[in-house]
Amino acid sequence: MRDALPFDPNDLVRPFATLGKQDTALVGGKGANLGELLRAGLPVPQGFVVTAQAYLDALDTAGVRPKVNAIAEKLDADDSAALTAASAELRKLVQTVGVPATLRAQILRAYAALGDDRAVAVRSSATMEDTAGSSFAGMNETYTNIRGQDALIDAIVRCWASVWGERVMAYRASNNMRDEPAIAVCVQEMVDSQRSGVMFTADPATGDRQRIVIEGAFGLGEVVVGGQVEPDTYVLAKDGPRLLTVRVGHKTHKIVRGPDGKDLRVDLPAAEGTRRVLDDAEILALAALATRIEAHYGSPQDVEWAADAEAMYIVQARPITTLGDADATTAAAGKSDPGATANSGRVLLSGLGAAPGRVAGKVRILKSAEDGGQLLAGEVLVAAMTSPDWVPTLRRAAALVTDGGGMTCHAAIVSRELRIPCIVGTREATRVLRDGELVTVDPAKGQVLEGDLTAADVHIQVNAPPPAASEPVEAIGTRLYVNLAIADQAAAVAALPVDGVGLLRAEFMITDALGGAHPKQLIAEGRRQEFIDKMSASLLTITRAFAPRPVIYRSYDFRTNEFRKLRGGEAHEPHEENPMIGYRGCYRYVRDPELFLLELDTLAAVREQTPNLHLMIPFVRTRWELEACLEIVDKHPLARQRGLLRWVMAEVPSVVYRIPDYARLGIHGVSIGSNDLTQLMLGVDRDSEICAELFDESDAAVLDAIRQIIEKAREHGLTSSLCGQAPSNNPAFADQLVRFGITSISVNPDAARSTRRVIAESERRLLLDAARRR
Repeated sequence: MRDALPFDPNDLVRPFATLGKQDTALVGGKGANLGELLRAGLPVPQGFVVTAQAYLDALDTAGVRPKVNAIAEKLDADDSAALTAASAELRKLVQTVGVPATLRAQILRAYAALGDDRAVAVRSSATMEDTAGSSFAGMNETYTNIRGQDALIDAIVRCWASVWGERVMAYRASNNMRDEPAIAVCVQEMVDSQRSGVMFTADPATGDRQRIVIEGAFGLGEVVVGGQVEPDTYVLAKDGPRLLTVRVGHKTHKIVRGPDGKDLRVDLPAAEGTRRVLDDAEILALAALATRIEAHYGSPQDVEWAADAEAMYIVQARPITTLGDADATTAAAGKSDPGATANSGRVLLSGLGAAPGRVAGKVRILKSAEDGGQLLAGEVLVAAMTSPDWVPTLRRAAALVTDGGGMTCHAAIVSRELRIPCIVGTREATRVLRDGELVTVDPAKGQVLEGDLTAADVHIQVNAPPPAASEPVEAIGTRLYVNLAIADQAAAVAALPVDGVGLLRAEFMITDALGGAHPKQLIAEGRRQEFIDKMSASLLTITRAFAPRPVIYRSYDFRTNEFRKLRGGEAHEPHEENPMIGYRGCYRYVRDPELFLLELDTLAAVREQTPNLHLMIPFVRTRWELEACLEIVDKHPLARQRGLLRWVMAEVPSVVYRIPDYARLGIHGVSIGSNDLTQLMLGVDRDSEICAELFDESDAAVLDAIRQIIEKAREHGLTSSLCGQAPSNNPAFADQLVRFGITSISVNPDAARSTRRVIAESERRLLLDAARRR
């Protein structure tokens, strides 16, 4: 690579060697970091940056800057149709601007200094990008193997236009970035990459800052960054550094520089695609570079690397913006040994890590909940999938591994609440694993590994309570509730800084209290009072722990296929081809109120001792069925108890139109079930691993429905809440709910502290924005 490029300090084009991290406002995060790394003596290919001011000057020269800002300022980013139209208009405006003659001359002079028609990478570098607060990872454009003056100028203009892409605009809105966006463009010598990838100076999955994680593939790095292939993964301990684990990925293809100088996809034979990308010495060399970069910045970094036939280069670095609190992660998962994978066994299978922790145990494969007695305490339960009737069995499991499911399936939800490690969606766990073999379940990597890879003194305490408070509790205006299903955890969860229980799932409590029997089977056996007694005992454990804070009990929402699996269920349940949208929820109470009345008897008995218990009715489709259901409640002695709140779940899209009707019927609040709402808005079965990538609670259509529900509830005097999975997994989703004006958010207990921080930060930003507007 060449020495530093010459430059005129008055130019709008700056060589990397003249830049540092203090120049982010001028050249964006990527440009500033490349300059910083080069000046720190790291192996960075030479190049230059077309500054952000150059982009703004080009808009001014063309006279379109006021129009661009006017379109952006009036845009509602939550209106997906408007966002699409505005993005298209803004991109077209910028692309017609062109590059002013003076700027063009400066760019071509810098390009010529790199060498005759040198192949370069042209990368967007927005001034809000690649900083500690936001990454914009993969959102703005990058073009590789650009060669020639005209191609270079065209790529720069396309990078300018990318600042108005739909995803970028939505990301700015979700992060409350209101300043006029400006974009710089990095032009960097292309590495003729034979191998490339990404490395993290802390484990992004677990927050472990004593690890380095390196991913690598053949050819250009976009196949790794874009998730096009399964890369090799190398995990190292920082002390040394020393290599802990090697996982060779299945690399189906690579992208290289073709004979015409442009990107070319080359399919890889199986033998080539499963070959290691890096040998041990190369891994350690990259780790040494990673350590130097982290030491230079003083914080964990996300680094892109590339290697040609001669050397390795660093082509980008940025702070890791998704890194959680390592201590909190360890506490939530059960303590683990930083070097525990040093003697790693082979990976037996992989899936989606759904509940944190790391534990070893013997495998027990079960075909149904009826076989639950075979599971011994501390064994790893392996099943095709679980349903609510598995709860008593799950209590004894050290971990759970399933063939199917996603982050919102029953196995995932219950495992998180019971605090047992869980991996779902492996597709072949019941076929690959064998009864009695010793395995380690590691959800952080989504892997089941052969043997016991945990030290004897660091095994997870199954069902461990949440960690004790170690930080001051900040006051918030939005109420923070928790989701519960199991009474055993009530005392520990009630000690958290929460305002009550926003979702108490009846069906899990029923199967737990009744030992897997269908409630109607108990009634048929003359054991009606046994149901009331056992359910009351469980409920009182929760209501007493949380009193006087409210506990919102969602009446039973079994689907018929789940009910049929309970003991005696086949005698009482019809067969349905699609039970997910079939005979369930409110309509079931109207058609056959026997079990619902049994629940009302139980609630009335519990409320006589603890009046903080309230009723929530699930899966309400129409006004008439809710009206009929409320008539059942009104005729019951429960209705005569003072202070009873009546909520409905907002899971069916029709609720958007029916909130005025529900308010007139005497409903006090709505709780958005984002899992079912997403399913019905997007038409995707939330339990399907085949369609898992379609299930997105942050989809613009889903978010717009949520916004309308919250706004209409407020307009008609109802409280609004949300009790789906999204706020527990995604802080940005919780932030969005606060911006919409939601009354409360209900999350899994292990996410309560982090969600409280997100709510507090969101409320502060709203207050600051309001103050600025005044």
